[in-house]
Amino acid sequence: MTAVRTERVTFSAGGVDLVGDLRLPDLPGPAPAVALTGPFTGVKEQVTGLYAERLARAGLVTLAFDHRGFGESGGRRGHEDGEGKLADLRAAVSLLGGRPEVAPGRIGLVGVCLGGGYAVRAAASDPRVRAVAGIAGAYNSPVWFAERMGVDAYRGALGGFLDRYDELLPAVAPGDGEAAMPGAEPYAYYGTSRSASPHWVNEVTRGSLHSLMTLDALGAAPLLAATPLLVVHGRADAYCAPELAAELADRSPGKKEVIWLDCREHIDLYDVEPYVTQAADATAAFLHDHL
Repeated sequence: MTAVRTERVTFSAGGVDLVGDLRLPDLPGPAPAVALTGPFTGVKEQVTGLYAERLARAGLVTLAFDHRGFGESGGRRGHEDGEGKLADLRAAVSLLGGRPEVAPGRIGLVGVCLGGGYAVRAAASDPRVRAVAGIAGAYNSPVWFAERMGVDAYRGALGGFLDRYDELLPAVAPGDGEAAMPGAEPYAYYGTSRSASPHWVNEVTRGSLHSLMTLDALGAAPLLAATPLLVVHGRADAYCAPELAAELADRSPGKKEVIWLDCREHIDLYDVEPYVTQAADATAAFLHDHL
């Protein structure tokens, strides 16, 4: 397994300062590289950091960073800014492209959970991204939400988020407590030592939920014709629908690979073995093949 050196980096996206960990494998020459984007409210010491370390040891330069509003980065605190996150990813690709350790023209994106949706959106609109991988990805679709909730219920939910847009609520809560990510499963990760990070804060704006419900990741699928796609997903996932993962792959016209893992929960792909190793190994092999 390749030795890895980690370098703290700062960069800017649209005037917002971002902080990341650049992992550099000890290799004789430039290597392919990926920027990682992760779960809703997540920070670089959590899921993206875990995968960034695994992929770096597999011979890829990796950048795990805090998106605007979260962790050590600047921006409005605890607010999910969808367009801002896409700008962050463009800036991350630019940073990687300017590093001598990165092989020219060999840059990809890896997204986990909500980051899967953002990675797909970013890859569809940035030709510098030569491959994209989603792990337990949230390939959100407003049309899909509205069809299942009913249009009136969907629009009513959006209206409620807008009415209280600036209010903060917990990201997770025990029991039946109100939270942006309700239920026992998110709390089992973020509410425990599993997610320990000095830079994660258990709060988010209600407006962030409007951003989630209006994010159209699935609609980017037809634009991936020139971008190889890997989808790694659990067969059981109560938070990021396997149906949407399958639909993303079906709608993507280019090279693609789908790997289904026998996970019991969505968060198994955050930190539970053997699923993390299975996902990381498959992602590394795919990226080496296509970058």
